[in-house]
Amino acid sequence: MSARPHPGAEVEEVSLVAALPGLARIAAFASIRLVEWTAGAYLRAGSRLVRAAAAGEAAGDVLQKTGEDLLAYVRDLLVETADGGAAPEKPAPRGEVVEAPEHPTNAALRERGAELLRRSADVDLADDEAHPAYVRILDELAPDEARILRLLVLEGPQPSVDVRTGGPIGKLKDELVAPGLTMIGMEGGLRRPEHVGRRLHNLYRLGLIWFSREQLSDQARYQVLEAQPDVARAMAEAGRGRTVRRSILLTPFGHDFCRVCLPLDTVEIDALE
Repeated sequence: MSARPHPGAEVEEVSLVAALPGLARIAAFASIRLVEWTAGAYLRAGSRLVRAAAAGEAAGDVLQKTGEDLLAYVRDLLVETADGGAAPEKPAPRGEVVEAPEHPTNAALRERGAELLRRSADVDLADDEAHPAYVRILDELAPDEARILRLLVLEGPQPSVDVRTGGPIGKLKDELVAPGLTMIGMEGGLRRPEHVGRRLHNLYRLGLIWFSREQLSDQARYQVLEAQPDVARAMAEAGRGRTVRRSILLTPFGHDFCRVCLPLDTVEIDALE
């Protein structure tokens, strides 16, 4: 009489077979995390050792700090693995600037506004603190645009003319043929004077210059401008065209930006060259 297998053995065998895919996923995940941990630990330790060597720190202190960093990294990794998600973010060190969330809530925006009002009431705040937008503006300026700003702050407003149709045709339908013709590209020494139009529009977008409808008091400057080849070509295209005199100048915000951010003294400019 043959021995019959115990019913519990079959159940255990089936359970193991069903668990194999899950065990395989766990093993794969563990191997991936091990590779990530090894690479991360190597980079962290290596970067600390390089910085410490450059700073001349003692070898014992460097090894102790490196060990502490690796232990902290292991703890974070274990928390991440156990939770099945990202480890909790550490709070930013005190004094470090934390960027606002991409889509802040109304409460967060109101808190930032309240902080501005608190700072405005701080009598100990430095009076020469630069506008916070100046850093962003410098990142959005082209080199030729800095030359235009320097020209405007040193030489003042510049003449500009629009060429429109004139004569009998202009009386029936006054059309704009060529807007905003200037000598700023030549006067400012731009590397690409043919791009002066787009440079001026970027400065206007940043709030640094203003396209004014007012004329300059010195009319002789317009006569020199109207004798330039590009104005003459536009006048010929318009067919007995006419010019409308305007001006381009710095805004008060632009004046302050130039004063704070640009070298304007002759000695400073000579040093750059």
